[in-house]
Amino acid sequence: MATRETILITGATAGIGRYTALHLVRAGHHVLASGRSVDALSALRTEAAGIANGGKLDTLRLDVTSAASIAAAVTESDRLTAGRGIDVLVNNAGFGIAVPVAEISDADLRSQFDTNVFGLVAMVRAFVPQMRARGRGRIVNVSSIGGKIALPFFGGYNATKHAVEALSDAMRVELKPFGIQVAVVEPGAIRTNFATRTVDEAKSYRTSDSPYAAAHATYVKLAKRADDFAPGPKVIARAIEKAALSRRPRVRYVAPFFGGRVLLRLVQLLPARLIDFAFAQALGLTRKKLGASSLEVHAQKALAPAGSRS
Repeated sequence: MATRETILITGATAGIGRYTALHLVRAGHHVLASGRSVDALSALRTEAAGIANGGKLDTLRLDVTSAASIAAAVTESDRLTAGRGIDVLVNNAGFGIAVPVAEISDADLRSQFDTNVFGLVAMVRAFVPQMRARGRGRIVNVSSIGGKIALPFFGGYNATKHAVEALSDAMRVELKPFGIQVAVVEPGAIRTNFATRTVDEAKSYRTSDSPYAAAHATYVKLAKRADDFAPGPKVIARAIEKAALSRRPRVRYVAPFFGGRVLLRLVQLLPARLIDFAFAQALGLTRKKLGASSLEVHAQKALAPAGSRS
C-alpha cells in the first residue's frame, strides 16, 4: 500500500460498516469508526486491537441526525489526525422499515430520511471544508440497489436511497473542481442484520387486523431465509475499499454479482408489469393470498360512517 489513508465510517457498529472498518484496518489504514452504541464501539476497538500488522482504529460516538454530535465528531477527528482531518468519508449509516407505503407513519418515514438522507448531507457539509482546503478528498456514499428499483414494503427506504443516488450525482460534479471525488456503492442482498432489523422496526405494523397481515407474515419468513443464501459483507467491504482508494474510482460499484448486478439488469430488461407480478407473487400481494374476504372486511370498515367504526 502506497499511503495510509484516514477513513471515517458512519454506522460502523454493525453489518457492512463494522466489517468494512476491520477490513480497512487489516489493509493498514487509520479508521475512525463511528456509531451511536458505546458498547458496540468498545467491542470494535477490542477486536481491531487484535489485528496484527494492521492499521489503526479509533472510535467516535456519532449520531448523524444530531448537529451537535456531528460538530463534536469534527473536533475529535481533528484531534485524532493532528488537525489534518480525514481523507475519506464513508457515509454508511442507514436503516429501513419494511412496511407498505399506505400504512407507514409520518414519524417512521421521516426517521428513515433523517438518517439515510439528511444525516448523509450533514456529514458532507461538515467534512468537505477541510478536503476542499487541501484540494483532495473522497466521499463514498453507501446506497443500495434499492436506489435504482423499488420493492414492495420498502417504498420509504427505497425513496431514501433514490435520493442518495441523486445527491451523489450532483455532488460528483460540484466537488470535482476542488479535488474531491464522489463514488456510490450499491449493495444487493447481503448477510447482515439488516433484514432482521427491518422486521423488528415494523413490529408494530404486524397486527391481525392489518389488510397486509398475510403479506407481513410472508416477508418475515423471507427475511429469515435471506441470511441463508446471501453472501457475507466481505464483498461490499471490498467494493467500498475500491471506491475509497482507487486512483480513478468508478461512479458506482454494484455488488454482489447475482444479488446486485444481475437483478438490476433483469429489472432494466423485463417489462415493468412482469416485475410487478413477480414481486407480488413473492410477497403474497395478491387478492387470493391476502384473502378476498379480508379485503372486503377492510373495505367495509373504510366505507362505514365514522361513528360506527370501532
